[in-house]
Amino acid sequence: MINSLYKIVAVFIFFATINSNATEIINIKHSKGDMTLVVREAIENAKTKDIKLVFEKGNYFFKTDYAVGKFLYVTNHGNGFKKIIFNFENFNSVEIEGNDSEFIFRGQTLPFVFDGLHKIDVKNITIDWDIPFSFQGDVTAVNEKEQWYELKPYTKGFSWKLSKGRIEFPGINHFNFTSLGSSLPHNKETKAVDYGAWDASLESNFVEKRPNGILRFYDKNLKKYPRVGSVLQSKGDKLNNRYAPAFLTRNSKNIEFNNVTIHHALGMGFLFERSEDIKILNSGIYIRKGSDRVMSIVADATHFANCKGDILIEGCRLEGMYDDGTNVHGTYVEVKEILNDKTVRIALMHDQQMGFEFAGINDEVWFIKQPNPQRAEINTVTAVKVINDYYTDVTFKNEIPAGLKTGDLLENKTWNPTFTMRKNIIRDHRARNIIIKTPKKIIIEDNDLSSMMSSIMLRGETFYWFESGNVEEVIIRNNRFVDCATGGSEHAILKVSPRLGKSFDDTITYDRNITFENNFIETFDNRIIWADRVDGLIIKGNTIKQTNTFKVQFPDAYMFDLIHCKNVEISKNSYSGDNKNILKADEASKKELKFKSNKGLK
Repeated sequence: MINSLYKIVAVFIFFATINSNATEIINIKHSKGDMTLVVREAIENAKTKDIKLVFEKGNYFFKTDYAVGKFLYVTNHGNGFKKIIFNFENFNSVEIEGNDSEFIFRGQTLPFVFDGLHKIDVKNITIDWDIPFSFQGDVTAVNEKEQWYELKPYTKGFSWKLSKGRIEFPGINHFNFTSLGSSLPHNKETKAVDYGAWDASLESNFVEKRPNGILRFYDKNLKKYPRVGSVLQSKGDKLNNRYAPAFLTRNSKNIEFNNVTIHHALGMGFLFERSEDIKILNSGIYIRKGSDRVMSIVADATHFANCKGDILIEGCRLEGMYDDGTNVHGTYVEVKEILNDKTVRIALMHDQQMGFEFAGINDEVWFIKQPNPQRAEINTVTAVKVINDYYTDVTFKNEIPAGLKTGDLLENKTWNPTFTMRKNIIRDHRARNIIIKTPKKIIIEDNDLSSMMSSIMLRGETFYWFESGNVEEVIIRNNRFVDCATGGSEHAILKVSPRLGKSFDDTITYDRNITFENNFIETFDNRIIWADRVDGLIIKGNTIKQTNTFKVQFPDAYMFDLIHCKNVEISKNSYSGDNKNILKADEASKKELKFKSNKGLK
């Protein structure tokens, strides 16, 4: 069977040539049917380490029957056996020219893996799944007293069945989610997460079939019921709903994605691990026009874990995803044992970090010693011994710092990027537009932003996700914020909120040097800046207008709320609206606070 399929491959892959730069050009002709083996053979039979795949314009379909299978640790996803369609390892450079083709996938798959490359260039492709990993329905009735709600489920383009009082979906390649899991109601017209919505993890006690295609869901644990007329969307249980990103790039550099659109994925869109110099340009993650879906991808649109060099996201449209527009962070690891004067045993602390490469030889590492959360001594790694996916022994050039103890943290200093995000649209999705933690320069400018939670969040955290660390230079300017923080929990346009746990002193400043200037804000709720433990915060030249799009959710909240901050300036801002709660500052924040030359702020 494989031999006969290989002959088919030879028909579709033709005129492979070597250009003057020693790049092998592999032209792939469009054909109907499963193209997985065609692509696999093209990659595996490449004659050089520098290749360019050129696709004839068309719609290409990919099943997992002949995908590459391997066990992978994938940060912020579930580790395990993954089925890979485009597997790029042991190459110097890879280019993909899609010529505006569409790649349609079916079933659990990790479409693209780039590992250990010196150059990556992907352009002019759109990817989607023919059947999404989701269940959704119009909310037709709610009875809180009897603890049920009713849905008219979507059938066209979706896959699910009712079995023994439970919804099973999607039923592709013998896979079903164990519960409805993470769910949110959406506005049917705009497809945005519904105003006032809270995250819910649904495990219905019983689902009953009713007349006219209606299903009644009994759920005694549901705290907030969806609005009648909204669309309730479910993405399955946490254990399974982060199978893999659409694009996984690791240990690589000189990376560019241009005009790449992702309509769906069972995980993140673009995920980068220990990679450097990355551009995502003129690309998109959003729901296909004309689709009934209210969710695009299952997790973050873009995610960068322990990357370095320059990262640029420009001219992109990010909508409908079920987590952040971007998340840029390092990784805190915990000291489990001090083995000798130069070696410590460390542990990865979150189950979706297991197997992650925290540090390599010659990496510089910061030591963070409780109760002070600030970065302290620096040392250079000379040896790394991986014990298993949880423990690693790290040996340093110099002796470890005096006073280091079990429970203290390490942070990789070498793998941190400069980050620029400009001229993007990020809206109509779950969670935050931007969440970022890197000590190098951050520029967020000329973006159109609208969010369910805080639009921009700066949050290092020493527990749960263990994503480091504090920021040192942030410029947020000339952005347009419209009706942010529409979800039910309390957030702000900009929220600086370290989550460090009880073992750290919560009065010591953590983040520093943040400038929020010349932004245009139109929003319905009170909070604009909510800052905790910042040293150096400038809020200047912003125009703030209160809208009546939604009812104010937190009327007692303050526009500017400062906790344990230093060196804060709030000047030359203008406000029009009814909010009388303008400034709240604790005694520590008042000491060096400058509040001057503002219009409409009294």
